[in-house]
Amino acid sequence: MILKRPLGVELFTGGGGLALGTSVAGFGHRLLVEYNRHACQSIHANISTLGGPELHEGDVRDVDFSSFEDTDLLAAGAPCQPFSIGGKHRAHRDERNLFPEVFRAIRQMLPRAVVIENVKGLLREGLTEFVEYIELQLAYPMVAPSEPADPEAWVSHLPRLRRARSREEGVEPSYRVTRVLLNAADFGVPQCRERVFFVALRHDVEADWSPPAPTHSRAALRLAQEVDGEYWRGHGLERKTTPNHALAGRWMRIAGKTKPWRTVRDALHGLPEPIAGAEREGWLNHVGQPGARSYPGHTGSPLDRPAKTLKAGVHGVPGGENMLQYANGKVRYFTVREAARLQTFPDSYAFSGAWGEAMRQIGNAVPVKLAEAVARSVRQCLERSAQVARSPVERSVERPGELLQGELALTAPQTA
Repeated sequence: MILKRPLGVELFTGGGGLALGTSVAGFGHRLLVEYNRHACQSIHANISTLGGPELHEGDVRDVDFSSFEDTDLLAAGAPCQPFSIGGKHRAHRDERNLFPEVFRAIRQMLPRAVVIENVKGLLREGLTEFVEYIELQLAYPMVAPSEPADPEAWVSHLPRLRRARSREEGVEPSYRVTRVLLNAADFGVPQCRERVFFVALRHDVEADWSPPAPTHSRAALRLAQEVDGEYWRGHGLERKTTPNHALAGRWMRIAGKTKPWRTVRDALHGLPEPIAGAEREGWLNHVGQPGARSYPGHTGSPLDRPAKTLKAGVHGVPGGENMLQYANGKVRYFTVREAARLQTFPDSYAFSGAWGEAMRQIGNAVPVKLAEAVARSVRQCLERSAQVARSPVERSVERPGELLQGELALTAPQTA
């Protein structure tokens, strides 16, 4: 059977950054799952942009994924608060640790590929064994925990997974797992935002996954700002720095063919200044929010650099990460539309809820362009595998090494 568009299921959809990125990368959606009512309202407001998927509004623990068996992709932006540096640091003991639900979905679906995104804080010292556990449970999903409801069950489960790795237990279907730390700024997102991705491919996918190559770089931005001045000319401004030719050769070597990192000024280009408490005519979610103030550690994002990492916060919205800092030191809050641009959502994408609720959805989101880059690389991997699986007769009618756009040859997994 030939599927013209690979299909996916997504857990913890939130405001839809990962879902939109995977859609742009060529995946259709069979099901989105989200609990927060404001996020669900945002998904409904943009449902056509997301391809019109089914949305389960409720607890992921209530979903039976058996009917989605053999789906191409399972994507999950698992709740990051348990592992965030700015959170409560309860990690796997936090009731919001829903990794076990991701593993349950994998066992029921056996998707060809899995993509999980989380915060860089997951890699901090003290969580090394838990990260190993995540990777091994992804690799051997059918080695299930004996007490899945117990948040500490992973401790006794880990030795069994290690035995599976050492082939003391033969378990299929298994997955090949890759973990990578990516900076969204390297993929055209006007924000320095480092995120961990786990990518797992089922054992019968006959292609290896490699992380997407960066398309943008800090070195290229420094060239544009500090050497040739192209950055300033592009914004109709006078050069703000003296040309630094001494380091030009080094930056050129590092930058290669990459484009400059995008800055806050780049992201906000064309947007009118917001009006406090009022919408700007013709713009969605572009309302000025009063009350911003600068204090140590919370000084806002300068115009001519990528933004600081937008955050959702445990209680309210952190001011320092969601403020714009002008050259004169004045600060103001980003509007919802400005924050959405910093996460590379299109201007047509509407967010529901008050400013704080909308900013929480955006702060929790995977930047659209980063999600697209990862999802596109996974899709290409699946397509390469499908090309290998096709018969010599089928391949003979195509140019060598080429697969018809979007076609995947589907094969059922072999279980032990």
